[in-house]
Amino acid sequence: MSKDYLLQDAVQSFIKSKVGIPISEIALQKNPFPEIDWKLILEQIESREKSKTKLPSWFSREKIIYPPKISIEQTSSEETARYKASLVQGDTLIDLTGGFGVDCYYFAQKIKSVFHCEQNLDLSEIVASNFKNLGINNVKFYKGNSNDFIHNIKEKTDWIYIDPSRRNSSKGKVFLLQDCEPNVPEMLETYFEISSNILLKTAPLLDISAGLKEIQNCKEIHIVALNNEVKELLWVLEKNFTGHPLLKTINLNNKKEEVFEFYLNQNRTEPIYSEPLKYLYEPNAAIMKSGGFKELALAFNLYKLHPNSHLYTSNELVPFCGRVFEINHFFDYQKNNMKTFLQNTKANITTRNFPETVENLKKKWKINDGGTDYCFFTTYGNELKIVLLCKKI
Repeated sequence: MSKDYLLQDAVQSFIKSKVGIPISEIALQKNPFPEIDWKLILEQIESREKSKTKLPSWFSREKIIYPPKISIEQTSSEETARYKASLVQGDTLIDLTGGFGVDCYYFAQKIKSVFHCEQNLDLSEIVASNFKNLGINNVKFYKGNSNDFIHNIKEKTDWIYIDPSRRNSSKGKVFLLQDCEPNVPEMLETYFEISSNILLKTAPLLDISAGLKEIQNCKEIHIVALNNEVKELLWVLEKNFTGHPLLKTINLNNKKEEVFEFYLNQNRTEPIYSEPLKYLYEPNAAIMKSGGFKELALAFNLYKLHPNSHLYTSNELVPFCGRVFEINHFFDYQKNNMKTFLQNTKANITTRNFPETVENLKKKWKINDGGTDYCFFTTYGNELKIVLLCKKI
């Protein structure tokens, strides 16, 4: 059912004017457009607000129709969608899980012809309307189940993109690709009959080792973080590929794009361990997800404090994918030392491979948040608990 009545100038002006006001407060007002469902207008206001920072290109444009806020929360951000589009090339791409169309929008900047498949008919019509207003005219729409589309398509395509959703979230943090819709492991052979290249997006919660056991022909895995928060895993599958996959970590932020990559194989060089030296290095979230801790030490010529602490040190300052600190002092974690150096002070606390939580440490030693001092509570050498007092570089 078309929602073009939401594009009336007066309705659009009202929606725009209410962004930023608590939705509970707006809901108590009288509906100025009695011919339109009030809940639908409230939904537009709420979803538009959700798009302000995540989808600025949509937020800044006139005559955009929004889906329920759950679709906005689940969609890619513009930054991650733009990165996805950098991984594909060619003439045709099929997006089997089109959703609100953010990924499709950026694919359409790189690919001549894109298919947007979406089984939610309302959502499909919303995206078609928005793309018209956004000036996107090289996307075709299929309303229905993506498996039906794949089984009926006659032509081959350069790429297939899939963002499967979990059928059941009750399993908590542990899930498999076979628990998702579409079931990629089950459909993979069929997908490869249509295309030699598949780009698969999964949530960060998916364990990389578990994912590799479910899917074959994985050429690359991209761990994409935005402002040091891992947002998604991207799996590049290539028909008949049999080598070791490249694991690439990317942290997108306003200052720079931090990239670190390595190949997944069994011949991992053991790092050299050291006591804390002049500088301390803390890997970004994408690297932490990758598990490439030994590779990181080798790539940046750094020493590691402990096999499980994942903190690095050196006497010479090197460029790094993460936070870098100058170590002013370090000491054994003992009562007298804590009273001397940290009790009743202000500091930014981080724990790595340490038996106590940040909250417990702050309460126990009366440490307040903030200031320019950074304290790392960690384990070094022969299971020795230490505290590092640092300044951020």
